[in-house]
Amino acid sequence: MAEAAPLAEAGSVAAAIAEVRAELTGPGGAFEVVTEQVAGIGGADPIDLRVYANRLANLREVFAFAEAHGDATFIVYGDRRISFAEFGADANRVAAGLVAAGVTHGDRVAVLSQNNPEWCLSFWATVNLGGILVGLNGWWNTDEILFGLADSGARVLIADARRLGRVIDRLDELEHLEHVFLIDPEGPDGAALPAGPATHATAPFADLLAGDDPGPPDTPLSEGDAAVIFYTSGTTGRPKGAISTHRGMVANLQNTVFSLTANGMVLSRIGEHVDGTGGQPAALFTSPLFHVSGCHSTLVVGLLGGLKLVMVPGRFTPEMALGLIQDEHVSIWSTVPTMIWRTCEFPGRADYDTSSITSVAFGGSPAAAELQRMIRDTFPNVRATSNAYGLTESSSVATLHLAGSKVDRPDSVGLPMPVVELAIAAPGGEHLDTNQQGEVLIRGPIVMPGYWNRPDATAETIRDGWLHTGDLGHLDDDGYLFITDRAKDMIIRGGENVYCVEIEQRLVEHPDVADAAVVGMPHAELGEEVKAVVELVDGAQTSDAELQAWVAAALAAFKVPSQIERWPDKLPRNASGKLLKNVLRGSGPATFAETM
Repeated sequence: MAEAAPLAEAGSVAAAIAEVRAELTGPGGAFEVVTEQVAGIGGADPIDLRVYANRLANLREVFAFAEAHGDATFIVYGDRRISFAEFGADANRVAAGLVAAGVTHGDRVAVLSQNNPEWCLSFWATVNLGGILVGLNGWWNTDEILFGLADSGARVLIADARRLGRVIDRLDELEHLEHVFLIDPEGPDGAALPAGPATHATAPFADLLAGDDPGPPDTPLSEGDAAVIFYTSGTTGRPKGAISTHRGMVANLQNTVFSLTANGMVLSRIGEHVDGTGGQPAALFTSPLFHVSGCHSTLVVGLLGGLKLVMVPGRFTPEMALGLIQDEHVSIWSTVPTMIWRTCEFPGRADYDTSSITSVAFGGSPAAAELQRMIRDTFPNVRATSNAYGLTESSSVATLHLAGSKVDRPDSVGLPMPVVELAIAAPGGEHLDTNQQGEVLIRGPIVMPGYWNRPDATAETIRDGWLHTGDLGHLDDDGYLFITDRAKDMIIRGGENVYCVEIEQRLVEHPDVADAAVVGMPHAELGEEVKAVVELVDGAQTSDAELQAWVAAALAAFKVPSQIERWPDKLPRNASGKLLKNVLRGSGPATFAETM
C-alpha cells in the first residue's frame, strides 16, 4: 500500500482515523473485514458476524511465531532471561508433561500463581494441546479458590507455594483434581509448604519440563474450542467462569495488531513523526495474567509481535516499575490507571530515565485530562496514549481510543474494533439512536460463548448474539462510545471488579447486622474504594474491625470495606425493595442506573 500524504486538508484527527480504518479494513486491505455465519455465541443458532477475512485459525498457529523470533529475549523476570526459542521448547515439554498426566482435549488445567514464566508456559502448553486454562484470581481466599477449582472441574492445578498454602489441607474436597504441580517447591521466603492430603501429593513444576523438546502437540483444534476460563465476580454472590475461545482470543490479537498499525498511520498523517529507537520493542508487564488484559492482550500479543515482556516479580511498586523501565529500555506500558497514578505521583520519579517510553495504554475509565498531563510529564517521549474498554466476557478490548498528542474526544473510550458492533439498549431491550443513553451492548467474534456451567446466566447476558455489558453509555454520531455509569451494582477497585451483592450477603450473615448496602466511593489512586453502610440490630456494639474481619474470612482482601458507616434507621429502599444507593452515597434520588 502506498504511503499517503499527510492529511492536512482533513483538518482533524477524527478524519485521519476514519480514513485509515477504511483503507485497512476495506476490500483488499491488510485487515479486510467480511461477514460470516458464526455459531456458539451465547449458545444461539449461527449468526452473521464481522470477522477478518484473513485470520489465524487457533492459538497454536500464534504460538508458531515463537520459532520465528528465535534467540531474541521473550521474558525478563528478575535474573531470568528467556528467549523465544527456549520458551517454545519449554512450552512443548510442559504440554507433553500434561498429556502424560492424563490431560486431553477439553480438560481443565488451573493456574493459581503470581505472574511468572511458569504461568506463561502453563497457558501455552494447555491451549496448544486443546485443554482449557483456568486462571484463578491470585487475590482469592480459601473458599473462593476451592469454588473455582470445583466449578471448573480442573484435573490439574499448577500453583505457587504462597497461594497453594491457602488450600493445600482441603484439596481432598475436590473430586476431579488429580495432579498438583508446585512452581516454587521451597515455598515463599524459603519456608516449607505444609503437607497436603496423600491423595493430592504435590510434584515440582520441573517434572513437567523433563525430557527433550517433543515439538508442539498435534491435537486437532477448531476456532470454537474453549481456550480459557476466567472468573468474574457475580451479581448473585458466586463468581461466573467466562469462556474465551480460540476464535475470540485470536480476534482480540488481530484487533490489537490492527490498532498498532492504524495508530502509526494516523500519527504520520497528522504530522506527529517520531523516530523509532530500532531493535526489539519492550513492554512492562504489570497486568495480572488471570485478567484478560494480562493474558489475552499482553502474553498472546507479545509472543506474536516479538515483544520483550518485562515482568514485575512480586508486588508492584513504582520504584521497581521505574527501575525496569530504565534498565530494560521499556517502550510500551499497558496497565490499569491505578498503577500509572502511583508511578506518576511517586516523588522520586525524576531520578529515573523514562525517555524510552513512547506508548501508555490504560482501561477502566475515561482518560482524565489530569492523568494525561501527568503521563506526559513523567514520560516525556510518549507519543500515544490510549484508553480501552472491554470485559472478561469480550476477550479483552472491544473499543480503543487512538490518539496522539492531539487527543480527540478525550472523555470517550473510542471506536469499536473493526470486527466489533456496538449498540445502546433501553431497559426494554430496544436499540436506541445515537446520543441516547442506555445499556452498552457488544457483538462480535470476541464475545464469549457463555459462562461455564451457567446456561441461566449466559441466557441473561447474551441475547441474539449481543453481550449485555451492564454498563451505561451512548454513541455519538461518529460511533465513539462514551461510558457514563454502570447498571450492574459493581465497583472497580484498582482494576478489580467488585460486585456489591457479594459483600452485602456476607455482611447480613453477621448476627449483629440487620441490613447492609455496599457502595463505591471515589479514590484518587484506586479509582473507587469499597464502603459499607450497615443497619445494626438493636443494641449491637460491633466494631468496624470485627465487621471487616468477618468479610475477610470469606472474601478476598480487595473486597473488604475500607469504610463502614452505621445508618441510624432502616436503609432506604424503593417500593420494590431495591436499595437506593444514590441516597446512601449522599448524591440524591435514584437515577436510571439504580432503577434498571
